[in-house]
Amino acid sequence: MSKRQSAKHKLDRRMGENIWGRPKSSVNRRSYGPGQHGQRRKSKVSDYGIQLRAKQKLKGYYGDVTEKQFKRTYAEASRMKGDTGQNLIGLLEQRLDMIVYRAKFAPTIFAARQIVSHGHIRVNGVKCNVASRRVFVGDIISLGDKAKEMALIIEAQGLAEREVPDYISQDGTDKITFVRVPTLDEVPYPVKMEPNLVVEFYSR
Repeated sequence: MSKRQSAKHKLDRRMGENIWGRPKSSVNRRSYGPGQHGQRRKSKVSDYGIQLRAKQKLKGYYGDVTEKQFKRTYAEASRMKGDTGQNLIGLLEQRLDMIVYRAKFAPTIFAARQIVSHGHIRVNGVKCNVASRRVFVGDIISLGDKAKEMALIIEAQGLAEREVPDYISQDGTDKITFVRVPTLDEVPYPVKMEPNLVVEFYSR
């Protein structure tokens, strides 16, 4: 499991957007970038800079996965039939930690990754602690017995700031089924994501 070394909300401020849609995001109070020079005047951004920003924002949204892992996911998306950008989003949404987050089993993607790595999640009845594991259509994701009583998970299920998307079917409060791989338009991003720019970045 990759571990984020810096404060996650610095990414919000660097992007100038509340990329996870959390009420506690520091960008709600300080819309300028982090650090000593965060308030300096912004210069014109090159095409490369725009593409890099789109890549960093998408990568950061999914729990700041490692560059190696993200690039490997892109390479797989590019080998698949159809639009590479759409394929990339589909593959990212099939990660187990993201499914746990979408199902509201965790308040944040970082908490979802931790819950998975601690062995609290079952895939088709079998314990899995690999956050990057791919979930396939028809797979059933459920909480372990201990997890059902965890305050963190109970809190997440009561969050009003986001809903469980249509491509995940709920079966009570502790079990869901992955119904289909979503398209970009179906994914409930709080901010605009531009996978087409990510494709351009890696296609240079």
